[in-house]
Amino acid sequence: MSFTIATWNINSVRLRAPLVAKLLQDEAPDVLCLQECKSPVDKIPLSDFAACGYENMVARGEKGYNGVAILSRLPLQEACSEDFAALGHARHIAARLENDVVIHNFYIPAGGDVADRSVNKKFGQKMDYLNDMQAYFHKETPQKSILVGDLNIAPREDDVWDHKKLIKVVSHTPVEVDALAKVQEAGNWVDIIRQDVTEGKLYSWWSYRAKDWDDANKGRRLDHIWATRDIAATGHGSRVLRDARGWDKPSDHAPVFATFDL
Repeated sequence: MSFTIATWNINSVRLRAPLVAKLLQDEAPDVLCLQECKSPVDKIPLSDFAACGYENMVARGEKGYNGVAILSRLPLQEACSEDFAALGHARHIAARLENDVVIHNFYIPAGGDVADRSVNKKFGQKMDYLNDMQAYFHKETPQKSILVGDLNIAPREDDVWDHKKLIKVVSHTPVEVDALAKVQEAGNWVDIIRQDVTEGKLYSWWSYRAKDWDDANKGRRLDHIWATRDIAATGHGSRVLRDARGWDKPSDHAPVFATFDL
């Protein structure tokens, strides 16, 4: 079985339902994981996506904030949903495909503007969330699993437009990068995107603040696809659909894809 998975921080699934439908029609991933849906589950326009062939969905939602959803052409069942750091936020959902692959969809807190939990509550929440993820995967020992989502951390120097300028900026600070590495190690996760694209600048997010985002190209790779080591070798075809950042009324994130042969 070969299937393609995509992950996309959509920044309001109802506002950008036409863009989701465009992606489903044009790119046809078998599974699409969305973050920052900003919608209760019953308000997600599933009928629009079912019309594109995606009748299956598991999701967690909130009114106006957070929210994660997994849309699929393949049958799937909800596996679990965890409230890491006890925030009460809809930031995680997991589903199991018929081939027993478990897909985890995450939206890790952004962390605010100051990388110091003593003065920035949001940064403390982000670090607590990462610590809880690490503990969870140490305990659960995932196998035959894929983890995707907006992890809100660009871990490598070539995952940001300027390592020196951003090393003290939230999303690229050493303390965040180290915490994400510990999550990766705890679950024996492999970064599939960087398994495929081993060198060179690679981004999935460009700020709304830059009107000339394409020319300036001051991006960060915040969106990730990981797989447990037992299936990592089956992953290939990683890519970022950069063009989607330039669609009409776009998200500030671009979709990221990978294919697995299982």
